[in-house]
Amino acid sequence: MASRMVPGRSFKAENAAFEKWLGRQCDVVKKDLKKKHEKMRKDPFSFLRASYFRWARRIEAICPNLAKAPSVLSVGDVHLENFGTWRDAEGRWVWGVNDFDEAAAMPYPFDLVRLVASAHLAPGLTMNVDDIAAAVLTGYRRGLEQPRPTLLDAHETWMRPAVACSDAERRAFWAEIDALPIADPPRLVQRGLQRSLPAGARIVRFARRAKGGGGLGRPRFIADAVWCGGRVVREAKALVPSAWIWAHGDAKAKPQFAKLSDGAHRAPDPWLSERHGFVFRRIAADSRKVELDREGQARLTRRLLEAMGFDLGAIHAAAKKSRLGAIDAHLAAQPRGWLPAAALDAAADVVRDHEEWTR
Repeated sequence: MASRMVPGRSFKAENAAFEKWLGRQCDVVKKDLKKKHEKMRKDPFSFLRASYFRWARRIEAICPNLAKAPSVLSVGDVHLENFGTWRDAEGRWVWGVNDFDEAAAMPYPFDLVRLVASAHLAPGLTMNVDDIAAAVLTGYRRGLEQPRPTLLDAHETWMRPAVACSDAERRAFWAEIDALPIADPPRLVQRGLQRSLPAGARIVRFARRAKGGGGLGRPRFIADAVWCGGRVVREAKALVPSAWIWAHGDAKAKPQFAKLSDGAHRAPDPWLSERHGFVFRRIAADSRKVELDREGQARLTRRLLEAMGFDLGAIHAAAKKSRLGAIDAHLAAQPRGWLPAAALDAAADVVRDHEEWTR
């Protein structure tokens, strides 16, 4: 089946418009923006990660049958590498979506379509799109019906080996922190970083950090501190309105970051907070995003895809009961194969944009 072609202005024109808007929201780090542009050339998966604004602009036209689905507060920029680990207030090891920068109200299927499309585009993955979609949908339905956090010491003990931090990864984490260039963040950011640390922690230095895909170009700082005989690190990343808001011209929409990250069925990160236009969080070797490399690809099993779908379902399940009933009814009314078909159309659009970008 041929993929859906959607008319519109070129990706490069859209990218220029978005970056102009971004420059009005924060003090863009041009060096990091250039690094983002280069990462976008690598492959369609990396391109997808870095171009959520384009997805937000086009997905309703690519999937018009899903554009009228029930809306729910959604992650927006969900993909394989938007899952990671943290410690909750009880010190429990938690896994799930850990980036809500693009949170906004939108038709609920778009989170599912983007997750499946990202898996389909992931380099080296041998699972076909039908199996990917089936796994995600199985987990999603279960997450809607029985929502809860994903606790690695209680329910998903099988996942621990897949996300455990090796000694080599710990050394790499600290080597990365040590190599960061010293910086002088704005005073409000410095105070926010100090406030996010444990009482009595002493900041040794501030540094600038460039990390991620879509967030590259936004100011990002860390506080390297000592506390109780060891090092602790906090990060501050500029928070701007969701690209979904930019794409839909909704100037009155409020940021939804905190509402989603602290949702009803989550075990939230107690060190994650939003102040002064920045998101503050604890970063550590064992509290991090899980990035796919050659080893990560081997870890991406049907069971893990089901867990990703489950976490999305639990996030969406925080909606009102009437909205959940509407989602159930909409899901039941969808034809066989609707999700892989939508994901293929969306992925094909990403590939076309990537080809334009790399020409």
